[in-house]
Amino acid sequence: MQLFEVTLLLLAAAVVLMVAARRLRVPYPALLALVGGCVAALPFAPRLSIEPRLALALFVAPAVMDSAFELPPRELLRNWLPLLSLAVMLVLATTAAVAWVGVEIGALPLAAALALGAIVAPPDAAAATAVLRDFELPRRAMTVLQGESLLNDAVALLAFGIAVSAAMAPGEALAPILPRLLVAVPGGVLLGVAVGVLATRLQVYIAGTLSAIIAQFLGTFGTWILADHLKLSPIMAVAGLAAVVARRMPERTNARDRINSNAVWVAVIFVLNVLAFLLMGLQARIILTQLQGAELIHALKFAGLVLATVILVRFTWVMTYGTVVRHTLLARAVRGAVPRVRVGILVSWCGMRGLVTLATAFALPPQFPQREVIVLSAFTVVLGTLIIQGFTIRPLIAWLRIARDSSLDEEVARTRNAMLAAALEAIRDETGPIADEVRGEFKAARRGSIDRMRPTTSYDALRRRGLEAERRLLNGWRNDGRIPDDVYHHLEDELDRTELDLASPGASWLEQ
Repeated sequence: MQLFEVTLLLLAAAVVLMVAARRLRVPYPALLALVGGCVAALPFAPRLSIEPRLALALFVAPAVMDSAFELPPRELLRNWLPLLSLAVMLVLATTAAVAWVGVEIGALPLAAALALGAIVAPPDAAAATAVLRDFELPRRAMTVLQGESLLNDAVALLAFGIAVSAAMAPGEALAPILPRLLVAVPGGVLLGVAVGVLATRLQVYIAGTLSAIIAQFLGTFGTWILADHLKLSPIMAVAGLAAVVARRMPERTNARDRINSNAVWVAVIFVLNVLAFLLMGLQARIILTQLQGAELIHALKFAGLVLATVILVRFTWVMTYGTVVRHTLLARAVRGAVPRVRVGILVSWCGMRGLVTLATAFALPPQFPQREVIVLSAFTVVLGTLIIQGFTIRPLIAWLRIARDSSLDEEVARTRNAMLAAALEAIRDETGPIADEVRGEFKAARRGSIDRMRPTTSYDALRRRGLEAERRLLNGWRNDGRIPDDVYHHLEDELDRTELDLASPGASWLEQ
């Protein structure tokens, strides 16, 4: 009951912080990290631990599904060079650098130091995109950041698994692990693809029902758990599932299912973030009570050094990569998309750690060597990067003055005009006043303003005025008791969906 009460308090605080984050124009995970850190100071906070494998499945699986769903595989292939640099080489470089600090300064065993490096290596794009989506930044940079967030999780978790195995069984050789990794990655992808094909075929039988949304979570968590039992890569399995579902599911679902599903997923991801920061705050509180005096001071200094190492390695790597690409033949490999210095500075500063780092820290076995120091360091990196980089990324964008990228607007406008032309062609042979009215609506849309959002026409403005009048009357009749609540909710749903039809595309997606 105590844990439930603390969770409710943190969720209530998170709702307030979401409003504050929008007003302050900072990523909400940064404020959430502050609250999670404050949990450690609560005198009534309960002592709590979580089973390691459960932590990964509970927190990482839906986050990976959410990220992979919005990133088509062809975009990964188009940006293979920067993704290879950031998602593979940078993760390994960060792991190695943190491991060196852990061995030389933290006096950690090598395997434990490597585990710490793997925990803090992967950035979380959620905090960065919470700010970057408000700017028309280069689309390729945004795609690279999203792809990095997906692929670096897989690389980091593989390195984490090897390090944990080596630390828990120091006398055993690591050679047998390598063949298993060669099977785990492609095997995980194939498993995810197979589950995705099955899920899309079953969708037609449950479309339009609550079961359709529940099945999405069953598929996500079930794929992760099945891959884990089969000794395959769970994160690659979920990524494979997301790729198939994103490709095939839209044709098998209706607008109402998609709107409802998006609302549920946004809420679940947010609640999981809140719970993760709550659990990390409780873990930090336990650690701070166990470490005393000089030992605590040394652990805090070491955690601060790990934070500085993580930030410095990313900045150095990204800027070096940009310099090498601009001045070598590698520029041909990126097909003319040579990273500019200003964009490189921004990408290097988008290294906030988040949910994956927290989850992998939870996943350390209770008897893991130097677990307290490692968990405290991981929490410091998450808290530090979210606060330092999260609160400064918007001023940095303003200072860099990166040119706006209008290519998305142009492609949206071109595709929208083609869609409206197809609509007019489909009703070309229809006659009568109704057909004329519908054709007039489509033609007005073609004459509308061209921007990223849906064109606003005089038809839209008049319909909105009419909808406002309908809603005022509906609310008034309900307040006066002239209609029962079931009639009210039925008509309210109709008005909501009509209003969404008139709104811009972004209005059907929940803001964070």
